[in-house]
Amino acid sequence: MTAVDGISFDVDRGEIVGIVGESGSGKTMTALSILRLIPEPGKITSGKILYGEKDVVQMSDEEIREFRGNEVAMIFQDPMTSLNPVLRIGFQIEEAMIAHQRFTNKQAKERVIPMLQRVRIPAAKDRVRDYPHQFSGGMRQRAMIAMGVSNEPSLLIADEPTTALDVTVQASIIELLRDLSRELRAAVILITHNMALVASLCNRVIVMYAGRVVEEGPTRAIFKHPQHPYTWSLLRSMPRVDETTRERLISIKGLPPDLGKMPPGCKFHPRCKFRVDRCFNEEPPLGEVDPDQLARCWVLMKNVENPEAVAQT
Repeated sequence: MTAVDGISFDVDRGEIVGIVGESGSGKTMTALSILRLIPEPGKITSGKILYGEKDVVQMSDEEIREFRGNEVAMIFQDPMTSLNPVLRIGFQIEEAMIAHQRFTNKQAKERVIPMLQRVRIPAAKDRVRDYPHQFSGGMRQRAMIAMGVSNEPSLLIADEPTTALDVTVQASIIELLRDLSRELRAAVILITHNMALVASLCNRVIVMYAGRVVEEGPTRAIFKHPQHPYTWSLLRSMPRVDETTRERLISIKGLPPDLGKMPPGCKFHPRCKFRVDRCFNEEPPLGEVDPDQLARCWVLMKNVENPEAVAQT
C-alpha cells in the first residue's frame, strides 16, 4: 500500500506553503517523511528529500537527529500529547535547546522566558514554571511553537496547529506564525483542512487527494480559479464571507479511496460530477493549466459550462 506517491514540491525561505485535503489524503505522511519519522512498518521506498544539497533519505542516524530540531522543527496537532505532563513548560523548552547543542545550558535557561514572550504568552515570567495542564489549549499550542522555534530552524512544519481552538485563538496563532516566518525568514509548511486558514496565511497551496498532488499554485489563483474538480468542490463546500451572492453549498459525496484498493484511472473519478470516459481508465499527469498553476485532471473547471448546476444534480 502506498500512502504517498510521487509528491514533489519546494519551499523557499520566508515562504508559507499550505498542504490541504481530506483526512487520509497523505498530508501528515508527507510531513513526517521530511523528518524521517514515518511510523513502522512504513518506509520511504524511492525518491529524494533535498535540504539544500543534502539528501535527508541518505542521512545517517546521527545526522538525522542533528537535522531534526536544529534545521527543521515540527509542531504536532495535539500539544497535550506532545508535552510531558509532569515537567514544567519552561524546562521542556530549555531541554529542547540543550538537546540539540545549539546553545549552552546557561544560554538556554536565559532564552526560555524571551521565547515565551515571543509567542505572546502573558506573564511569561510567572507561567514559565507552570505544568501543561495549567495552560489553556491556545497557550499550550503557543508553548509548542516556542519549543519548535527555540533553535531557530529554517523550516517549520505545522500540522493542524489550530485544530480544536476557538476562532479568536486561531486568529492569534495565524498572526504568530506569520510574524515568526517574517522574523526568522523561516520556510513554513502548514498542514490543514481549513481553507480559510490557508487563504489568510499561505503564499502557495498544494491540494492532495489519495496520496497525490492534484493541484498546486499561488493561493490567490487557486481560490479564484480552481481547475481540479476536487479543489473546486472543497472551496464550495464551505461558506465564504466575500461572496456577493449566496449559493447553495456543495458536498463531496462518498469517501476517499482505500489506499490498498485504488480505483483505475483518475483516483477522484468515483466521486466526481464532471468525469468523462477517459477518467475511468487513464490517470492524468500533473501538468500546467495556467501560469504557475498545476492540476492533475482531464476535465479542467475552466472548460465546464455551468459547473454549479452539474454539481447539484
